Amino acid sequence: MPDMDNKTPIRSFDFIVLGSGIAGLTFALKAAEHGSVAIITKKHKAESNTNYAQGGIAAVTSQEDSFETHNNDTREAGAGLCKDEVVRTIVSEGPDRIDELIQLGMRFSEREIPDSGGVKELDLGKEGGHSKRRILHCKDITGRAIEHALLNAIASNDQITVFENHFAIDLITSKKLRVSGANRCLGAFVLNCESHAIETYSAPVVLLATGGCGKVYLYTTNPDIATGDGVAMAYRAGVPTANMEFVQFHPTCLYHSKAKTFLISEALRGEGGILKSIEGEAFMEKQHEMASLAPRDIVARAIDSNMKRSGADNVFLDITHKSAPFIMNRFPNIYSTCMKYGIDITKEPIPVVPAAHYQCGGVVTNLNGETNITGLFAAGEVACTGLHGANRLASNSLLEALVISHRAINRIQILKREGKLTHSKHELPKWKSGDAQDPDERVVIAHNWDEIRRMMWDYVGIVRTNKRLLRARKRIANLREEIHEFYWNFKLTPDLLELRNLALVASLIIESALKRHESRGLHYNLDYPAPDPRWQQKDTLMIPEE
Repeated sequence: MPDMDNKTPIRSFDFIVLGSGIAGLTFALKAAEHGSVAIITKKHKAESNTNYAQGGIAAVTSQEDSFETHNNDTREAGAGLCKDEVVRTIVSEGPDRIDELIQLGMRFSEREIPDSGGVKELDLGKEGGHSKRRILHCKDITGRAIEHALLNAIASNDQITVFENHFAIDLITSKKLRVSGANRCLGAFVLNCESHAIETYSAPVVLLATGGCGKVYLYTTNPDIATGDGVAMAYRAGVPTANMEFVQFHPTCLYHSKAKTFLISEALRGEGGILKSIEGEAFMEKQHEMASLAPRDIVARAIDSNMKRSGADNVFLDITHKSAPFIMNRFPNIYSTCMKYGIDITKEPIPVVPAAHYQCGGVVTNLNGETNITGLFAAGEVACTGLHGANRLASNSLLEALVISHRAINRIQILKREGKLTHSKHELPKWKSGDAQDPDERVVIAHNWDEIRRMMWDYVGIVRTNKRLLRARKRIANLREEIHEFYWNFKLTPDLLELRNLALVASLIIESALKRHESRGLHYNLDYPAPDPRWQQKDTLMIPEE
């Protein structure tokens, strides 16, 4: 809805970053060496999936480990869908990116080497699917520590401007403006959540670093911001998505009536935690040779099956056989949070359930974070590079974000030297609200939001069937039509924008799941219970309509 008479000035930068997690902040710091940067984040700058990451970053830093072993673990978890070149590149370039993070002030946990006279080394953890200890962590608050280190570096950089409480609505492309030539990303329309004005931001480079879509499900480990905004914006702009059916359900989210989306880190199982049924039986030994440390898709399905068979609301994760001082020192955040809810994890098992955790598919990019639109890049959970395949290996996500952000900057400099990323010569439009009214039925927005999340949980969850998926397709089509009317008839609010994005992302997940006629990794369909060799190395692509 352009309106050239809008008095809100157009904000122009050399780079626009949408999102403030590890991918966006890393990219912004590197981009600031080459020009002005705007970081646009819809909440507080520290509110991101990164901030909630407990486990850590997987990287080869030990003499007992190797790139090839990490590669193999990644491919094994990815169930035949990982891209070999992507896996090798990200794994091999990871240690250098870790060193850069440490130079910024990130302090990973260390341990004293026995009989060394006080010499310390990195305290490497182990998580599901890893055959070696390779998880760099800061106790069980790794994400928070990384976010803090990056934000400190951002704060002292005068080339970077952070716009908090600003919600990106849609990307502005040359195709939408009907400019001839190759399609380019020129900027974005952004809702200022405080002034309620809709502003135009212009830049020759836009990075999507908006995270995932966990809030599309009723139960999730993700914060409220994870509403798939980047995937939805990119798809509306003409960027394909891949493998959206592969939504990773973390096996162990705290089950408590007053706890909201609190993750019980896989690192707890890496240190000996055992999954047990409501009757106290350790059931994972019968499911996989790695028992409670099996890949997440296997563990989540086993828990789901155990709960359905027993009728229980949860299973238990038991680490009481470890000493209390060890538990309290290694997992201080988990210990204190559980104590807040009356659960002493040094003396009693933790009630847990699976919850939507990570989006393994996303916006299609190459190894440099490039999309099919010139000037539009994506990094982190929003993107699908081919690293994770059908199931992400634990703690590979932060590694991917670091590597792709770095490679994107290098690629951008090449494109700039070739004259392909210049500021637009065309005047960008401003937003026109027209006759839009204030929403008079906010309860309907809340109801639609709730309906989508319950429908996705019931019909497109850990275990699926064609019948359930077709029901979900019909319901989401009706909801999207209703939401479309709201979008055009009422003034925009963050709730309405998130609802619009959630509905589109839900539709992409459903359609992708219907396309894949097999069970592989995180996609398990009772109508096609086995993997099909014809789908080996085959992505599920969703191509936007012209």
